[in-house]
Amino acid sequence: MNPSVEKILVSEEEIDRITTRIAAEIDRDYKGNDGRLILLCILKGSIVFMGDLMKKITIPVEIDCMKVSSYGSGTQTTGNVHIHLDLIRPDLPDCDLLIIEDIIDSGVTLSYLTKYLKNKGAKSVRTCTLLDKPSRRKVDFKPDYCGCEIPDEFVIGYGLDYDERFRALPYVGVLKPEVYSGE
Repeated sequence: MNPSVEKILVSEEEIDRITTRIAAEIDRDYKGNDGRLILLCILKGSIVFMGDLMKKITIPVEIDCMKVSSYGSGTQTTGNVHIHLDLIRPDLPDCDLLIIEDIIDSGVTLSYLTKYLKNKGAKSVRTCTLLDKPSRRKVDFKPDYCGCEIPDEFVIGYGLDYDERFRALPYVGVLKPEVYSGE
């Protein structure tokens, strides 16, 4: 275990079971779909989750990416959503978008993004997250697909970072507070 990790919250084995379950749910829900299913990765944190998830989905999918944030350089959301890399597709009205996110905290980003993409003309927009912290919600938002709910702790690994570090850990762990509090 990494010395900056207080404890492992979601193990590699649990992540494998989660991605297998969610892939089966997506297969079931989109089977026979007449649109184009696009897995829309929210960069950077969701890359690892989407990579594992798409390998287990058996129906045809395409992938695309957006870079969106509501965080500054710290550990708290600013409440303002910034789109750094937008989705530009002329075929958007034919696309069923499934937004792939690593974690939902306040819900501000995904709530905004869902409305934004619907207003841009997507055929449908749904959401999928590996981790959910419903205790931190600032808006009324519930993902369509959810890996697991976690407590209000600062987590890293499996794509999640603190100051661009720890993304490559193969599990989700709780970061020791002294790492981000500057003690």
